[in-house]
Amino acid sequence: MDDAAAQVTRLLQQAGDEQDGWERLLPLVYEELRGLAERRMGAERAGHTLQATALVHEAYLRLIGDTEMAWESRRHFFGAAAEAMRRVLVDHARKVRSQKRGGDRARLALTGLDLPGGDDPDHLLALDEALDQLAAEDPRAAEVARLRFFAGLSVADTAAALDVSERTVMREWSFARARLSAWLAPPG
Repeated sequence: MDDAAAQVTRLLQQAGDEQDGWERLLPLVYEELRGLAERRMGAERAGHTLQATALVHEAYLRLIGDTEMAWESRRHFFGAAAEAMRRVLVDHARKVRSQKRGGDRARLALTGLDLPGGDDPDHLLALDEALDQLAAEDPRAAEVARLRFFAGLSVADTAAALDVSERTVMREWSFARARLSAWLAPPG
Protein backbone atom coordinates (compact mmCIF):
# COMPACT_ATOMS: atom_id res chain seq x y z
CA MET A 1 0.00 0.00 0.00
CA ASP A 2 1.44 3.38 -0.97
CA ASP A 3 1.84 6.19 1.52
CA ALA A 4 -1.24 8.14 0.39
CA ALA A 5 -3.48 5.06 0.65
CA ALA A 6 -2.03 4.28 4.09
CA GLN A 7 -2.69 7.88 5.20
CA VAL A 8 -6.31 7.64 4.00
CA THR A 9 -6.77 4.35 5.86
CA ARG A 10 -5.32 5.86 9.04
CA LEU A 11 -7.56 8.92 8.80
CA LEU A 12 -10.61 6.77 8.10
CA GLN A 13 -9.95 4.70 11.19
CA GLN A 14 -9.46 7.82 13.32
CA ALA A 15 -12.00 10.17 11.68
CA GLY A 16 -14.76 9.56 14.19
CA ASP A 17 -12.41 9.98 17.16
CA GLU A 18 -10.86 13.30 16.21
CA GLN A 19 -12.65 16.64 16.00
CA ASP A 20 -11.12 17.61 12.64
CA GLY A 21 -10.73 14.07 11.23
CA TRP A 22 -13.41 14.47 8.54
CA GLU A 23 -12.02 17.85 7.45
CA ARG A 24 -8.54 16.35 6.99
CA LEU A 25 -9.95 13.33 5.16
CA LEU A 26 -12.01 15.17 2.54
CA PRO A 27 -9.09 16.68 0.57
CA LEU A 28 -7.46 13.25 0.36
CA VAL A 29 -10.50 11.43 -1.02
CA TYR A 30 -12.40 14.20 -2.81
CA GLU A 31 -10.80 13.86 -6.25
CA GLU A 32 -11.24 10.10 -6.24
CA LEU A 33 -14.89 10.42 -5.17
CA ARG A 34 -15.45 13.08 -7.81
CA GLY A 35 -13.97 10.78 -10.46
CA LEU A 36 -16.33 8.01 -9.37
CA ALA A 37 -19.28 10.40 -9.54
CA GLU A 38 -18.29 11.73 -12.96
CA ARG A 39 -18.05 8.20 -14.35
CA ARG A 40 -21.42 7.37 -12.81
CA MET A 41 -23.08 10.53 -14.12
CA GLY A 42 -21.55 9.94 -17.56
CA ALA A 43 -23.78 6.88 -17.83
CA GLU A 44 -26.91 8.85 -16.98
CA ARG A 45 -29.21 10.45 -19.51
CA ALA A 46 -28.32 13.81 -21.03
CA GLY A 47 -29.86 16.68 -19.11
CA HIS A 48 -29.92 14.80 -15.80
CA THR A 49 -30.69 17.32 -13.08
CA LEU A 50 -28.17 15.88 -10.64
CA GLN A 51 -24.54 16.92 -11.21
CA ALA A 52 -21.41 14.96 -10.27
CA THR A 53 -20.42 17.55 -7.64
CA ALA A 54 -23.82 17.32 -5.98
CA LEU A 55 -23.62 13.52 -6.06
CA VAL A 56 -20.20 13.57 -4.35
CA HIS A 57 -21.32 16.03 -1.69
CA GLU A 58 -24.56 14.21 -0.93
CA ALA A 59 -22.81 10.83 -0.78
CA TYR A 60 -20.04 12.23 1.44
CA LEU A 61 -22.58 13.77 3.81
CA ARG A 62 -24.31 10.41 4.07
CA LEU A 63 -20.99 8.71 4.77
CA ILE A 64 -19.91 11.05 7.53
CA GLY A 65 -23.44 11.40 8.90
CA ASP A 66 -23.10 7.97 10.46
CA THR A 67 -20.73 8.97 13.24
CA GLU A 68 -20.98 5.50 14.73
CA MET A 69 -19.36 4.00 11.61
CA ALA A 70 -15.91 2.52 12.12
CA TRP A 71 -14.08 2.46 8.80
CA GLU A 72 -11.90 -0.61 8.55
CA SER A 73 -9.99 0.40 5.44
CA ARG A 74 -9.89 2.49 2.30
CA ARG A 75 -11.68 -0.37 0.51
CA HIS A 76 -14.48 -0.30 3.08
CA PHE A 77 -14.87 3.46 2.68
CA PHE A 78 -14.99 3.43 -1.13
CA GLY A 79 -17.39 0.48 -1.14
CA ALA A 80 -19.64 2.49 1.15
CA ALA A 81 -19.19 5.52 -1.11
CA ALA A 82 -20.41 3.51 -4.10
CA GLU A 83 -23.42 2.39 -2.08
CA ALA A 84 -24.08 5.98 -0.91
CA MET A 85 -23.98 7.20 -4.53
CA ARG A 86 -26.38 4.42 -5.46
CA ARG A 87 -28.78 5.50 -2.72
CA VAL A 88 -28.57 9.17 -3.79
CA LEU A 89 -29.32 8.25 -7.42
CA VAL A 90 -32.18 5.95 -6.41
CA ASP A 91 -33.67 8.61 -4.13
CA HIS A 92 -33.35 11.15 -6.94
CA ALA A 93 -35.03 8.76 -9.40
CA ARG A 94 -37.88 8.16 -6.95
CA LYS A 95 -38.38 11.88 -6.54
CA VAL A 96 -38.42 12.44 -10.30
CA ARG A 97 -40.78 9.53 -10.86
CA SER A 98 -43.18 10.70 -8.20
CA GLN A 99 -43.23 14.18 -9.70
CA LYS A 100 -43.47 13.15 -13.34
CA ARG A 101 -45.01 9.76 -13.64
CA GLY A 102 -46.52 8.15 -10.60
CA GLY A 103 -47.79 4.66 -11.29
CA ASP A 104 -46.01 1.35 -11.26
CA ARG A 105 -42.46 0.61 -12.23
CA ALA A 106 -41.81 -0.80 -15.65
CA ARG A 107 -39.35 -3.65 -15.97
CA LEU A 108 -36.71 -2.95 -18.59
CA ALA A 109 -33.99 -5.15 -20.02
CA LEU A 110 -30.43 -4.65 -18.82
CA THR A 111 -28.23 -4.12 -21.86
CA GLY A 112 -24.50 -3.63 -22.17
CA LEU A 113 -21.90 -3.40 -19.46
CA ASP A 114 -22.87 -0.04 -18.05
CA LEU A 115 -26.05 1.08 -16.41
CA PRO A 116 -28.24 2.19 -19.28
CA GLY A 117 -29.27 5.81 -19.23
CA GLY A 118 -32.53 6.90 -20.67
CA ASP A 119 -35.18 9.33 -19.62
CA ASP A 120 -37.00 6.91 -17.32
CA PRO A 121 -35.95 6.82 -13.65
CA ASP A 122 -38.11 3.69 -13.34
CA HIS A 123 -35.22 1.73 -14.82
CA LEU A 124 -32.90 2.80 -12.01
CA LEU A 125 -35.51 1.82 -9.44
CA ALA A 126 -36.00 -1.59 -11.07
CA LEU A 127 -32.22 -2.08 -11.08
CA ASP A 128 -32.04 -1.12 -7.41
CA GLU A 129 -34.68 -3.71 -6.55
CA ALA A 130 -32.87 -6.35 -8.63
CA LEU A 131 -29.56 -5.53 -6.88
CA ASP A 132 -31.24 -6.08 -3.53
CA GLN A 133 -32.46 -9.49 -4.75
CA LEU A 134 -28.96 -10.30 -5.98
CA ALA A 135 -27.45 -9.29 -2.63
CA ALA A 136 -29.74 -11.77 -0.88
CA GLU A 137 -28.67 -14.50 -3.29
CA ASP A 138 -24.96 -13.71 -3.74
CA PRO A 139 -23.56 -10.77 -1.73
CA ARG A 140 -20.18 -10.68 -3.50
CA ALA A 141 -21.78 -10.67 -6.96
CA ALA A 142 -23.99 -7.79 -5.81
CA GLU A 143 -20.96 -5.90 -4.52
CA VAL A 144 -19.17 -6.44 -7.85
CA ALA A 145 -22.25 -5.16 -9.70
CA ARG A 146 -22.53 -2.10 -7.44
CA LEU A 147 -18.87 -1.21 -7.93
CA ARG A 148 -19.11 -1.71 -11.70
CA PHE A 149 -22.45 0.12 -12.15
CA PHE A 150 -22.40 2.85 -9.54
CA ALA A 151 -18.70 3.50 -9.02
CA GLY A 152 -17.82 2.85 -12.68
CA LEU A 153 -14.82 0.73 -11.71
CA SER A 154 -13.03 -1.44 -14.26
CA VAL A 155 -12.58 -5.16 -13.67
CA ALA A 156 -9.01 -4.53 -12.46
CA ASP A 157 -10.09 -1.73 -10.10
CA THR A 158 -12.97 -3.84 -8.78
CA ALA A 159 -10.59 -6.72 -8.12
CA ALA A 160 -8.24 -4.40 -6.25
CA ALA A 161 -11.09 -2.85 -4.24
CA LEU A 162 -12.42 -6.27 -3.21
CA ASP A 163 -8.99 -7.85 -2.82
CA VAL A 164 -9.86 -10.71 -5.17
CA SER A 165 -8.50 -11.83 -8.53
CA GLU A 166 -9.69 -10.31 -11.81
CA ARG A 167 -10.87 -13.78 -12.79
CA THR A 168 -13.12 -13.87 -9.70
CA VAL A 169 -14.52 -10.45 -10.60
CA MET A 170 -15.19 -11.60 -14.19
CA ARG A 171 -17.00 -14.71 -12.91
CA GLU A 172 -19.08 -12.73 -10.40
CA TRP A 173 -19.76 -10.03 -13.01
CA SER A 174 -21.01 -12.62 -15.51
CA PHE A 175 -23.28 -14.15 -12.90
CA ALA A 176 -24.56 -10.74 -11.76
CA ARG A 177 -25.34 -9.61 -15.32
CA ALA A 178 -27.19 -12.85 -16.05
CA ARG A 179 -29.30 -12.65 -12.88
CA LEU A 180 -30.01 -8.95 -13.27
CA SER A 181 -30.96 -9.42 -16.92
CA ALA A 182 -33.36 -12.21 -15.99
CA TRP A 183 -35.00 -10.12 -13.26
CA LEU A 184 -35.19 -6.98 -15.39
CA ALA A 185 -36.50 -8.67 -18.53
CA PRO A 186 -40.00 -7.64 -19.49
CA PRO A 187 -42.60 -10.23 -18.49
CA GLY A 188 -43.83 -12.49 -21.20
